Amino acid sequence: MTETTVVTSERVVRAPAEAIFELIADPARQPEWDGNDNLAVAEQGQRVRAVGDVFTVTLTKGTPRPNRVVAFEEGRVIAWRPAPTGEPEPGHEWRWELEPVEGGTLVRHVYDWTNLTDAKRFDKARSTTAEHLAASISRLAALAEAGA
Repeated sequence: MTETTVVTSERVVRAPAEAIFELIADPARQPEWDGNDNLAVAEQGQRVRAVGDVFTVTLTKGTPRPNRVVAFEEGRVIAWRPAPTGEPEPGHEWRWELEPVEGGTLVRHVYDWTNLTDAKRFDKARSTTAEHLAASISRLAALAEAGA
């Protein structure tokens, strides 16, 4: 049996893509909608604007976590790869894709650990389910729809 290393969840959010994207691209807002309850805080002023940007969030365990942006299209796509401070990226990626549709925006959240090289992280990667991703989308939707 082949193991699934790409987990996806999606739904239509009744808000414009630009409003949703602002909540994702501003790391200071990410702890508000993180469905994994893994993010504690991020400093203001780290708004992502391009591939290669690096933003840092502090995890609930108190550990700062740098994230390098690997895909970016304003208002549409953003993806990053986290790594422990001063260490190489272990190879997993968080991705958001937004597509305007009638009635709102199709929001797709993807966790891809296909290239994860650190075997100590495999159990944690396996525990990241579509339900966790859906929880992030639901929290994001509540914020975006309240502001729409």
